[in-house]
Amino acid sequence: MAVIDRKAERGHSVGSSRGESPYVRYVWAVARLSLGWVFLWAFVDKVFGLGHGTAGKQAWIEGGSPTQGFLKSAAAGPFKSFYNDIAGTAWADWLFMLGLGAIGTALVLGIGIRVAAVAGAAMLVMMWSVVLPPENNLFMDDHLIYALLVVGLALVSAGDTLGFGRWWSETGLVRRFPVLK
Repeated sequence: MAVIDRKAERGHSVGSSRGESPYVRYVWAVARLSLGWVFLWAFVDKVFGLGHGTAGKQAWIEGGSPTQGFLKSAAAGPFKSFYNDIAGTAWADWLFMLGLGAIGTALVLGIGIRVAAVAGAAMLVMMWSVVLPPENNLFMDDHLIYALLVVGLALVSAGDTLGFGRWWSETGLVRRFPVLK
């Protein structure tokens, strides 16, 4: 019992099943919130054209296409013709925007992190494949780093700290379908 008490005195979590300190959980929670904000900001900026990544006249609500510019930027690489062909199509715009909004919302709220991790990693790897070969490295870029991060968030249940993950995991829906955790 003295070992447990000393761990608690040093700020370590006694009740955690993995034994990590509360600081570790807060770092993962802040990483989750940060990545969630990246997705949500991209969504909001593309919808309203706030001038950061999307000019006002190119906003989705003004008739602009959220996929046109990025997918048309696939000027080289093995998937150039595929991405150029789907750039600006209604189905690609809707899927992309639904993905950005849903993944960002799930990460910020801390719910559905497993589904968000799969969808987010898939989206990010596809975005990485648009820019092949990356400008500053042989293969690695920020899209792959974010994909690894979103998977890590699911593995450590990052939605439980500073989010609604614990509450969400106790709902009847998630108990019935644990993949929704």
